[in-house]
Amino acid sequence: KELYIKSHPRTLKNTELAHKGDNMARFIVGRQFLVVLIIFLINMCGSPIAGAQVLGLSDSLTSIFLGNGVALMITTIVIGQLTAQVNAAVCMLDFINNYFMLFTSYASLAIEYSGLLHSVYLVQIAFSKLTGEPVESRESPRSGIQNLLFWVRVLISTAILFFALAVTIESLLQGQSGIWEGIPVAVSILVFFVLLCLVGLMDGMQIAAFALISMSEEELSQYGVASANCKLMFTGQNLQAFLIGRQIFVASLMFIVAKIATISVGEGEENIFGVPDWFQAFLDTGLLGAVVLAIIGSLIWRIMASSFPLAFMSNPLVYIIIRTCLIIEGTGFFSSAWLLALIHKPLAGYLPDEVYIEDFDDDDFDEEESARV
Repeated sequence: KELYIKSHPRTLKNTELAHKGDNMARFIVGRQFLVVLIIFLINMCGSPIAGAQVLGLSDSLTSIFLGNGVALMITTIVIGQLTAQVNAAVCMLDFINNYFMLFTSYASLAIEYSGLLHSVYLVQIAFSKLTGEPVESRESPRSGIQNLLFWVRVLISTAILFFALAVTIESLLQGQSGIWEGIPVAVSILVFFVLLCLVGLMDGMQIAAFALISMSEEELSQYGVASANCKLMFTGQNLQAFLIGRQIFVASLMFIVAKIATISVGEGEENIFGVPDWFQAFLDTGLLGAVVLAIIGSLIWRIMASSFPLAFMSNPLVYIIIRTCLIIEGTGFFSSAWLLALIHKPLAGYLPDEVYIEDFDDDDFDEEESARV
């Protein structure tokens, strides 16, 4: 950090905060919910009103781009995610050298501290007991009061998670969710959980893959499926293509989950679990689905991947997902992000990290950070 302490003071504040004690793990938990929450809010704000028509498009195109949210997905992924990701990959120091990034770090830590997502630590402890590996920590053991507050937050978080899950399933059972019309109840519930699993697999597979880097090729070759998956991911330029394709795939699935989790109680219909109208108005936003997606569809899978990376990468479905991500990136449908990044880079004054740090080698950094994204 001595190399950028004067040139990037806000970057220094960010890195010191993120790497203090166990803050990086806390930041990842809070940041993941923040990402999911923003996608849910974008979906809520950008959902079209009934009968909306734009640009004189035909009914079929209007249904695809507006009704099914494809236009919103593309806009969010290209402008809100990939453009920033392209520049952040090579201009890390400049990218986080601002107070908004510092605010984002504090916001992520505050979300984690609130206890909303603490039920994920219950899963982490369970996997720790199962594997016999202690939960790593860079901080001293919690005091009695800290331990009490920790478990209280775990219990509250678990209760919120089960309530959020119950509300979502009840809306699907009553036909009051945002899922497409005509889909049977059983199928809609199956689709919802399949989407959660797909998001979780993609969140966990890169963590598992990077965890296996330390294994020798000879040792890894004894596990055929895991070896094939790792070779496919790390061959040539596949890693970068996979990460971009994965980002597109995950964000698209999150939008679909957000659409399904949005509740719509018709006039004269009974509220979910008979709650008051003011509380039903909150449930209608579908934001409880963000809790379900963040915990069940992301964070728990990350824990499984880090606890059992070899078993995780031995799943044949992982190979199909990697191939799908490579195909998505290869279509070029989202390549406009590279042009936007090229335009945004000089406007924001971003310069490559090598300009500030001579002989900068980001290979090790890329491996570590890619596993966290």
